[in-house]
Amino acid sequence: MSVRDIGKTYSGVTVLQGIDLDIPGGEIHSLVGENGAGKSTLLKILGGVIRADAGTIAFDGTVTAIGTPRDSIRHGVSLISQEGALVPARTVLENVFLGRWAQRAGWARTRDDRRRFAELLDYTGFSIDPGARVDQISIGAQQQVEILRSLARGASVIAMDEPTAVLTEHEKKNLLDLIRRLAAAGTTVLLVSHFLDEVLSVSDRITVLRDGRHVITEQASALDPASLVAHMVGRQIDVLYPTPAPVRDDAAVRLSARGLGRGPVQNVDLEVRAGEILGIAGLVGSGRSETLRLLFGADKASTGTVTLDGVTLTGLSPRKAMAAGIALVPESRKEEGLVLGRSVRENVALASLGTRRTGPFVDRGTERTAVQTISGTVDIRAAAPDAPIRTLSGGNQQKALFAKWLLRRPQVLLVDEPTRGVDVAAKTQIHRLIVDLAAEGMAVVVVSSEIEELLELSHRALVLRHGRIVGEFPRGTPRERVIAAAFGDHPEDAGPTSSTTPGPFAKTPEGEHA
Repeated sequence: MSVRDIGKTYSGVTVLQGIDLDIPGGEIHSLVGENGAGKSTLLKILGGVIRADAGTIAFDGTVTAIGTPRDSIRHGVSLISQEGALVPARTVLENVFLGRWAQRAGWARTRDDRRRFAELLDYTGFSIDPGARVDQISIGAQQQVEILRSLARGASVIAMDEPTAVLTEHEKKNLLDLIRRLAAAGTTVLLVSHFLDEVLSVSDRITVLRDGRHVITEQASALDPASLVAHMVGRQIDVLYPTPAPVRDDAAVRLSARGLGRGPVQNVDLEVRAGEILGIAGLVGSGRSETLRLLFGADKASTGTVTLDGVTLTGLSPRKAMAAGIALVPESRKEEGLVLGRSVRENVALASLGTRRTGPFVDRGTERTAVQTISGTVDIRAAAPDAPIRTLSGGNQQKALFAKWLLRRPQVLLVDEPTRGVDVAAKTQIHRLIVDLAAEGMAVVVVSSEIEELLELSHRALVLRHGRIVGEFPRGTPRERVIAAAFGDHPEDAGPTSSTTPGPFAKTPEGEHA
């Protein structure tokens, strides 16, 4: 595949300019750069989701017009985007073979589809129920469904945008192994990822984009994380995690839960003190995100209690949680966190409208000032406060989500995947923001699929398995011990450990096995 002089402009803003690339068959080629560098835009052009304003695309030396997803699919290109392109109300099986169901004389042959589906699972190592509805499985599982659909189409070029962002360590390893197998069999893989270690480990070559322009294309073996970051941002940047301030000895317990349960979450006990960052680790399906939703009242607990500053919160709902001083940054900013059709200002102001309202009227002047101040604090970079928030990069959208809650100055901040789909510079800013908020006395609970991020940011981390807490680990614990606890390997590693914040909640439940 070759692209020549590809360009794209939105509302007078150039997002891609003069991009030239030659990618041979069977190569794993990664695109890296900051949010807004043009990586996803280039993939969408190749996938036919959007049209380029300039330039040409050629397959096997033949220049081809790509104007729709159907055009790309016909030429063997399959795009797996961050946003996903599944039919939520249909089953996994139906989505994998969408438009390509086995049939004879017009009649569907579901048995044949199930056989083909089983073969795909065997090849990929995935484990998904073919009869499950897509809107009832995790985001990570949805990502796997998209990969299965690409394979079912027999794609010769698979373009993946942040494919490992919501996968567990084990799932990431399986996916990277699968990518290597696909390339060895002749499939070209285009990979966009912010996980530089993964990019370097799996890629043959890496292209760096900055501000919509091509910076370098180099063999992966000639690069390292520091040099990649320098090319991405045009300067050296400190990519180390900030060290959280110690929790004061006299810090009071701000948030606690006892016997919390619903669905996959079973009898969870936890507490987090003022100024403490508590991490929650576990595999997809272990109950991590569900625990945060129960603490926020987004899901109603069937058992247990939630207490804030010694006061039990009865009939907990998002409205009551917000009034009490609890905020939730959800896993999916586009589906649950932001209103994409509205402006940056409206989104940032949304959670605190009541503080600037008199009857049905909102004081817009006060709102603009408040939004401008908090946007500067978290460094939201937008063309204008009234620009649609969908036009912002992923990193700036994520910072806007934090800003929305910080206008309320919550006492407890629950954060699910704080840096999902965020470039290295924005990731560093978000890490610093979380550490600074805790230093000011806020209690923070973080769920992350990145074990290193979790252990470096948190004062201590709890591990969930099958909806139960099976381990507690202090900051700096070797990641292998946390992963072992999550999988149930080596049970002796999943028990209580010494911590700067001792807790009585790390005992492995009796009868809990891998």
